[in-house]
Amino acid sequence: MFRDISILDTLLDQLWDAQGYWREPGNAGSPSSPGIRSVSRGTFPPINVGSSPDSVHVYLFAAGLDPQSLNATLQQNLLTLSGERRLQVEDGAARYRRELFEGPFQRVITLPEDVDPDAVDARYLNGVLHIRVGRREEVRPRKITIH
Repeated sequence: MFRDISILDTLLDQLWDAQGYWREPGNAGSPSSPGIRSVSRGTFPPINVGSSPDSVHVYLFAAGLDPQSLNATLQQNLLTLSGERRLQVEDGAARYRRELFEGPFQRVITLPEDVDPDAVDARYLNGVLHIRVGRREEVRPRKITIH
């Protein structure tokens, strides 16, 4: 019975994804805006992208990943994040259920055009990769003094 419910839930998610609708509070039954959710549920690893006047912040949620298995490149305004998650299984042990993603992954994120590829800082702490990309100085808004 629970397997049937899981299959039904997956089919409904696929239908909602295909129609561009999401079941999120305040957004049920209306087309999603690109900033709310850019990919379907279950995409690994999940990411959040935000910005401030002087930088863009990307958070990649990858608990259990070895930081050495992560790769990040920035070409113009395209940030590519890739790596591989390997789950440990004891020799001779059988798996009865596996809910965590295992294997290689790649995410490509389009950042605003004013990012500065020379002003990038990346830190991995407590399962979260935080990448901060500065914005180019010449395109930042400047306060104009009116006399």
